[in-house]
Amino acid sequence: MKGENDPLAAFWMPFTANRAFKAHPRQLVSASGMHYRSADGRTILDGTAGLWCSNAGHCRPEIAEAIAKAAASLDFAPTFQLGHPQAFELAQRLAALMPEGLDRIFFTNSGSESVDTALKIALAIQRARGQGTRTRLIGRERGYHGVGFGGISVGGIVSNRRTFGGGLPGADHLRHTHDIARNAFSRGFPPHGAELADDLQRLVDLHGAETIAAVIVEPMAGSTGVLLPPAGYLQRLREICDRHGILLIFDEVITAFGRVGGATAAGRWGVTPDILTMAKGLTNAAVPMGAVAVKRELHDAVIDSAPGGIELFHGYTYSGHPLACAAGLAALDLYARDGLFDRADELAGYWEDAAHGLKGRRHVIDIRTIGLVAGIELEPRPGAPTARAMELFHACFDNGLLVRATGDIIALSPPLIVEKAEIDAMFGTLGELIETIA
Repeated sequence: MKGENDPLAAFWMPFTANRAFKAHPRQLVSASGMHYRSADGRTILDGTAGLWCSNAGHCRPEIAEAIAKAAASLDFAPTFQLGHPQAFELAQRLAALMPEGLDRIFFTNSGSESVDTALKIALAIQRARGQGTRTRLIGRERGYHGVGFGGISVGGIVSNRRTFGGGLPGADHLRHTHDIARNAFSRGFPPHGAELADDLQRLVDLHGAETIAAVIVEPMAGSTGVLLPPAGYLQRLREICDRHGILLIFDEVITAFGRVGGATAAGRWGVTPDILTMAKGLTNAAVPMGAVAVKRELHDAVIDSAPGGIELFHGYTYSGHPLACAAGLAALDLYARDGLFDRADELAGYWEDAAHGLKGRRHVIDIRTIGLVAGIELEPRPGAPTARAMELFHACFDNGLLVRATGDIIALSPPLIVEKAEIDAMFGTLGELIETIA
């Protein structure tokens, strides 16, 4: 690493090869709409909505003005035993967007915090229902649920877990749903694999239903490389949970706010969980914020079972922060005014055709698309897994396109304001550059 006189030395960067980055830094200095501006003055087309989060595009003036107004009038207000009007207004607005019944909202500051909050709420619900033996939490292989100890315990990405010990006791995992052999080059839900939901029954038989509090899955697994739910899989998972009194949590940190059409994947795909996490697009990423939606009757079970005083000993200093609430309300206004929750459906066919146009390109072994999401899987380089995708990531950036590299997969999830010409540019650049990667 470089010495202390290096202006890049002090920042220990998250999820980054720090030595490689600081030897060849690529920095962003401004943004507008569909584009970033790099430190060397180039325009970068945003193919990832930042990190799956700037769904309405960058630096929208309506959001910036709302944040500035809030900062000038109420920069902070505690929500422990107090409140402020915008927190209640945003909660009410979010509740109206959720699937029917999920109308109790708990505010957090990130997707990771939303997941840990959801897991704790699930345990509190089971205890309130007289099911105190239900403490086991079930995640899924290749799942990503943030970086809190709860999230990495139910998460299933090995590199995120191996350094940090065993995690929460009793956590277990369903099999993942990725099956290139049967489902390669799927458009939308893969046709094969609904039976993989039956793996939950195996865990019930192994541990006993009376020990399992909740199952958490991403309706579409994003950060692990765009793994889509097989047709019927989520419905089957819901049925098994209902049969055994297990709570179902959907981690919609990526899929909420228009990414797959509609306000949530749950609503769009017709499967209602008991608890739903969200973040990212909630404020269009302008201010960090997350939230958890809970079914009313489950919320009431916790509230009504408490003898008095505080019912749930959990929360964050910045839960419902005034600036975040202002950004969230402005973002929801933009989504509604511009019809952005409909854009994934409107563009899905064009997006799919453009993405699947890469079939047959060098190294491409699978393409997966749903909504405004695409995963292009590359054959790993012998002896150097992940290197091929990272080289393509760098080549794309250097040629004016931001994509996401995760393992040997390139993921795309552009702002919902994307136009067809920009879709053409994204996949045109990718198609050209794939051919140059060894």
